Amino acid sequence: MTARASDRARYDRATAHLDAPLAIVDLDAFDANAADLVRRAGGKPVRVASKSVRCRALLERALARDGFAGIMSFTLAESLWLARSGFDDVLLAYPSADRAAYAELAGDPKLAAAVTVMVDDIAQLDLIDASRGGGREVVRVCLELDTSLKLLGGRVRVGARRSPLHSPAQVADMARAVARRPGFEVVGIMAYEGHVAGVGDAVAGRPLRSRAVRLMQAAAKRELAERRAEVVRAVRAVVPGLEFVNGGGTGSVQHTAAEDAVTEIGAGSGLYAPRLFDNYTSFSGRPAALFAQPVVRRPGVGVVTVLGGGYPASGAAGLDRLPVPYLPQGLRYDPQEGAGEVQTPLLGSPADDLLIGDKVWFRHAKAGELCERFDVLHLIEGDAVTATVPTYRGEGHTFL
Repeated sequence: MTARASDRARYDRATAHLDAPLAIVDLDAFDANAADLVRRAGGKPVRVASKSVRCRALLERALARDGFAGIMSFTLAESLWLARSGFDDVLLAYPSADRAAYAELAGDPKLAAAVTVMVDDIAQLDLIDASRGGGREVVRVCLELDTSLKLLGGRVRVGARRSPLHSPAQVADMARAVARRPGFEVVGIMAYEGHVAGVGDAVAGRPLRSRAVRLMQAAAKRELAERRAEVVRAVRAVVPGLEFVNGGGTGSVQHTAAEDAVTEIGAGSGLYAPRLFDNYTSFSGRPAALFAQPVVRRPGVGVVTVLGGGYPASGAAGLDRLPVPYLPQGLRYDPQEGAGEVQTPLLGSPADDLLIGDKVWFRHAKAGELCERFDVLHLIEGDAVTATVPTYRGEGHTFL
């Protein structure tokens, strides 16, 4: 029996008493992935990206391990909810325009001490001040550095369009503006190199593209390491007590951790190891999060139909954003129908061994987005479900 066939047998036994659709997390794989992130971080703490997990029980499980410290959140409302839940180090990774949440933050000393907000523009400070509603707490601020690689005098850009702060001088000027402003304190810098951390460099069947990606990433890593160090020196001249410099992502952990200027790594997708993280030369994760859809029809030889399954991921639309049939191995989409909203036909010889009610296991494309589809995750150890825990959705929260 192959390893994948063995996993299928375990998952089917563990969930035999449960009807699909359902979602699971294999805790052995989750823990192995967590250990690999810590190993690659080389002694620097890993801050867990909550958008990639979206389940408080699993955030707690990761943070209970040596080598993990703090959460990187994705909305201000989520940040406050996590802080009220007992998480005492929450870095909001994106700017917010949530006026009500800013009023709550500025009026509560516990929340203000636990949550750090992201800023890259004076207008964001203006919005926070206008939202305080009488709250006098000092707001902890992190400055985001644009990590994109600019070539040919800036005419060519490689990387996400995030912060407008690209040069050391621009970030230092922003630090000075915050430092001069009552009610704010600069405590950190964040620089997420998504074009390295989030782009696979070993895409199956595309050797030329993979080589081009590796060449681009090598140039980007060299340029960013030098510029990030200059930025940190410039900001420390303004804010000597800077608490942290955050960088990296699942796909670049060891590369970013090697930079002296970086004090911590942000990562989360590597815990679940969704399909978008299959195409890297630098690491290999174990699929930990999967979902199952039930067989509801057998239209003919070599075909079964499962209920639902059309759970595309965010980002530029493409086949890589779709879930993939994973277990039993050998199933594929009908190219005329793809992954459907209510039903999904699947082709391949394994279909003939599937009965009505059997489960087909899928891997999704982007980590935490799976949790927007399911209220609970069934946690599997060996061949048994040992706990069932709510996702954010299951706790009544859909922050985005």
